[in-house]
Amino acid sequence: MSPVTAYRLWFEYARMVGEAQMVIAMRVAGMAGFWSMAPSEMTRMVAEKQKAAVESLTKATQAAVSGKPPETVVHAALRPVARRTRANVKRLAKRGPAIPGKKR
Repeated sequence: MSPVTAYRLWFEYARMVGEAQMVIAMRVAGMAGFWSMAPSEMTRMVAEKQKAAVESLTKATQAAVSGKPPETVVHAALRPVARRTRANVKRLAKRGPAIPGKKR
């Protein structure tokens, strides 16, 4: 694996981890009443993890079985999770802080 490929994988992983931390922070703030959240958010956060895990494993397995190099297998496994964390950050950030007396 070239250093550039390794850096790209590291950067993609680091971005996903940072976004995941932002999602966790917004959801915890929502549970405490400081961030506006949809009533279905708790159910969504459980269900999406199962779907992401299945898709990640499926994509990684397909890449490995077809003889792709290790970095391609890792990228295939990371992509479904990263896509969901990015979408969650965008969706939750739009909702913004909770304002007492105002429903969203």
